[in-house]
Amino acid sequence: MRTQQFLIKGVNCGLLVIILIGIPAVTGARFGHLSVSSATTAQVLMLWGLTLAVVGNSMAALSFSKAQKLQVLCWEWAVIFVSLLGIEIALIHGYVNFNWLKQGLLWLQKQL
Repeated sequence: MRTQQFLIKGVNCGLLVIILIGIPAVTGARFGHLSVSSATTAQVLMLWGLTLAVVGNSMAALSFSKAQKLQVLCWEWAVIFVSLLGIEIALIHGYVNFNWLKQGLLWLQKQL
């Protein structure tokens, strides 16, 4: 049981790193001032990655019929990925923005 928990946590942490760090790094590649790919490519890949993570964790949770702890762990990870998917969709549609952060950093830069 401990090995399965470690495996679930390790795979999901790896997925988080790939989706949140790897995809933007790969799709944001530039050669000088030339951008290799567009922002929509990154958004589509992140949406697909998060969706596949939710589906995978949900299917894994449903497959552990006897192991209650493993089911709960998989559902927790599914909720984490659903939350990230919701945030990503909100960012894409403009429901969430970071103008407050930009303004705060510009103000801080003027003060220094």
